[in-house]
Amino acid sequence: MGKFTIYTGKDDQFRFNLKAGNGEKVLQSEGYKSKAGCQNGVASVQKNAAEEGRFEQRESSNGKHYFVLKAGNGEIIGTSEMYESQQACQNGIGAVQRAAGDASVVEE
Repeated sequence: MGKFTIYTGKDDQFRFNLKAGNGEKVLQSEGYKSKAGCQNGVASVQKNAAEEGRFEQRESSNGKHYFVLKAGNGEIIGTSEMYESQQACQNGIGAVQRAAGDASVVEE
């Protein structure tokens, strides 16, 4: 079972991470000015993670792979960690899809 962790970053903005059942971070958010905005971001991940078409795989300038999760309006709502291979990146997408739907939400 996954878990969303909401926290305040060093820049005083609210952020969240999604952790898979094994505790590994599989998705992180952008910064939000309010806690309510951050909570809406969590709800958006829960809704959009079920749709394969909302994920976009990318390659960084150093050749590593990552993905972003987009809302229906095209806004990025979460970014993955870097992966060594495209297959590992695809596995990360699967981890988000499995974890997000019934993940608990905790505040740190």
